[in-house]
Amino acid sequence: QVQLVETGGGLVQPGGSLRLSCAASGSLSSTRGAFQAVDWYRQAPGKQREFVARRYEYAPSVCDRFTISRDNGKNTVYLQMNTLKVEDTARYYCHIAWKGVHYWGQGTGVTVAS
Repeated sequence: QVQLVETGGGLVQPGGSLRLSCAASGSLSSTRGAFQAVDWYRQAPGKQREFVARRYEYAPSVCDRFTISRDNGKNTVYLQMNTLKVEDTARYYCHIAWKGVHYWGQGTGVTVAS
């Protein structure tokens, strides 16, 4: 079993920044470096869930504004989001495919509005 818990969402003005965190626990944390495969998705109201970022890969809409990073000691993956736009408003999820099973966190909401 793998547990993923996202935190850090909230309301921010356009142009602002947020840092999301995804804490991984369970069987994933016992395998060295395994959580490097954790990636980020988002789902805006009325839209399908879409890929945002993984190690060395970003969606074109965020590649010059978002940065994914990791703290190995804390089994945590971060998504630093800068220069946020209204269209970044969505629920953000971390995800991993581990031993053939897809695990998702509960998500954290990000609202970009003035």
